[in-house]
Amino acid sequence: MGFRKKATQTAKYFQHQSQHKHHLELSRRSVFMAFILSFIIFSCTHTSRSNFPSANESLTTSGAIRIWCDKGFTVEEDEALQQVVSNWEKQTGNKIKISFYTNDELPQKTERAMKAGNPPDIMIGYSAETELNPRLAWEGKLADVSDVIESVKSFYPETVLQAIHFYNNVDKKRSYYAIPIHQGTIHIFYWRDLLKQVGKTESDIPKDWNGFWEFWKQVQDKLRSQKKQNLYGLGFPYSIGAADTYYTFEQILEAYDIQIVNSKGQLLLNEPKVRQGIIDSLEWYAKFYQQGYVPPDAINWFNPDNNRQLLNRTVVMTPNATLSIPAAVRQDFNTYRNKLGILEYPNKPNGKSMRYLILLKEAVVFAVSENQKTAKEFLTYFIQPKVMGDYLKAIGGRNLPVHQLIWKDPFWKNPKDPHVLSAAKVLTQRQTRPYYYVQHPAYSVVLDENVWGKALNRIIGDRISPQQAADEAIERIKQIFEQWQ
Repeated sequence: MGFRKKATQTAKYFQHQSQHKHHLELSRRSVFMAFILSFIIFSCTHTSRSNFPSANESLTTSGAIRIWCDKGFTVEEDEALQQVVSNWEKQTGNKIKISFYTNDELPQKTERAMKAGNPPDIMIGYSAETELNPRLAWEGKLADVSDVIESVKSFYPETVLQAIHFYNNVDKKRSYYAIPIHQGTIHIFYWRDLLKQVGKTESDIPKDWNGFWEFWKQVQDKLRSQKKQNLYGLGFPYSIGAADTYYTFEQILEAYDIQIVNSKGQLLLNEPKVRQGIIDSLEWYAKFYQQGYVPPDAINWFNPDNNRQLLNRTVVMTPNATLSIPAAVRQDFNTYRNKLGILEYPNKPNGKSMRYLILLKEAVVFAVSENQKTAKEFLTYFIQPKVMGDYLKAIGGRNLPVHQLIWKDPFWKNPKDPHVLSAAKVLTQRQTRPYYYVQHPAYSVVLDENVWGKALNRIIGDRISPQQAADEAIERIKQIFEQWQ
């Protein structure tokens, strides 16, 4: 699952695009998958606050630290965090009031609270990493948490440290303004049993770039020849309503070695090679939809929808940025171990190994908080290897550690858990990098606006050329960066 896009903007955009929409007839669901699907919908869309005091309750009257957090993908995730909070309260005598919000809602609610002068003490969220935290740090609205990071700094990978080292334009300095809780990157999930139906196995999947993607098109063609008309080879997202769209497209740009921002935070969009690379990447990505290898409503998907499509067996494969898909079927041993497969990305078009973009779930402390000291004490406790390690295992390994000592736990190297093992291998043995918001916080706005999703919709919906869509995207990115000068 990924992040969010404002619903009102999405509704207006797709109203404009309505003449290009198609309706997708979903395949019949099995009883088990119907249960799983309803569970995912609940987990991804339900906001649970009924068991907690009001998130707007005044600190002066409650005397407690307020934490706002993404609602977990599973019940176990919320319970695991509540257990961490409960243990700390017992040890210290301090109190925490924690409120859970959906992944889409949390950043919006936080921004409203900031404007009202009443943010929580701590905010823990996924979407904030790419879309909000860099900007808040730039504006001087986050507390410096270098003192918290210092105790574990030597155990964090350099890419993780880069991803939380923001520039504060008020204090005119870079520092650590976020604390990584866990990390992830994009994996590819697919159905082994659907490959078996066309006489293929994982060993038949090519490792080269073109061969890899053509393979899934061939699988669809063969399944269609067996009268399975509702199956699609690829679960690529194309909408402006899903962060999965820009997750996937940014990884495609990386595959083609297209660098948008340099180490000094300067845009490279005026370079002909970069412009052509964006054109080629948009054309490459759009063609799968245009050729009918992606569900027609992929231009309408929101963050949970690629998960739903795979679990509903409408698509053979889909990229996804966490282990939420295997987490949904963990209790079904045969499905988890045997039917559902996980893959790394193929080699880049130039034959080199893929470098992966990392995603972090971060905690931030707000500069206006009157409880900064206590909030930092809680976060210092939370990121201790024993506490964090137990927490990550309690949530089933859906998200991966950032602390090197936690990686040493055999849980992350269990050959009987193919999904956790594969994800751990990517994050510990492959090259990784953070998103471009590290070089310049303006790029967080590029992601927040889902510029790439809009460009893809212009190609697919308005039928403009990839060249025109690329030039529009480039112009918008330049405008965003100019506002930060």
